[in-house]
Amino acid sequence: MSFTPFTKQQLIPQEEKLEVARKKSDLFIGIPKESSFQERRICLTPDAVNTLTSHGHRILIEAGAGESSSYSDQEYSNAGAEITQDTKKVFNCPMVLKVEPLTLPEIEMMNSNSLVISALQIKTRKKEYFEALARKKITALAFEFIKDDDGSYPAVKSLSEIAGTGSILIAAELMINNQFGKGLLFGNITGVPPTEVVIIGAGTVAEFAARTAIGLGASVKVFDNSITKLRRLQNNLNQRIFTSTIQPKS
Repeated sequence: MSFTPFTKQQLIPQEEKLEVARKKSDLFIGIPKESSFQERRICLTPDAVNTLTSHGHRILIEAGAGESSSYSDQEYSNAGAEITQDTKKVFNCPMVLKVEPLTLPEIEMMNSNSLVISALQIKTRKKEYFEALARKKITALAFEFIKDDDGSYPAVKSLSEIAGTGSILIAAELMINNQFGKGLLFGNITGVPPTEVVIIGAGTVAEFAARTAIGLGASVKVFDNSITKLRRLQNNLNQRIFTSTIQPKS
């Protein structure tokens, strides 16, 4: 019998924790401050920035870009982003992330052959806008046209869900306000009839508005000329609510 200084357990392959080396990348992403009226959003949260920088990517954020979303420059800096006061330096990055479409002055600040990922809102853009992009050979990826495997548009759907839920919460806040509303809750109060909420349209925004209103105890009515959309909304809500087509009066 052969002699070995190792025990039987020691001869079994042992697990070992090894550090995974970070892959280096030339990806350089710029996030400018949104300039559109009442636009308070920012493309990346500090957690998202941390995920990218931990994989070796470089993020350059314009100072104050996250303030409207309640994210400070310090939070982004701690997440690994670089902060700059120079707007043009941000737009000089090879890749730019924005919520709203680029403006013509912003296009002029970008380098040729750059990439921008943002909403494009094609129907609101003029010919000159696309000519400006073409002159700079800028590749513009519109996130509202990105399709999922099932053929849906995940970015648009998420924004619609937020809009539907937010609209009811804002309405509920205004209703309870003594200065602007009647000091009333939507419902769920014993002995008090629920507030009646009327929703025009039966798309994704309407569905999540209806969900939120029902959750607050309101009586919901949905109107749309598409029977298919009304039927789909009923099925998605998994409960019967008042629905009707819109009948114009002569």
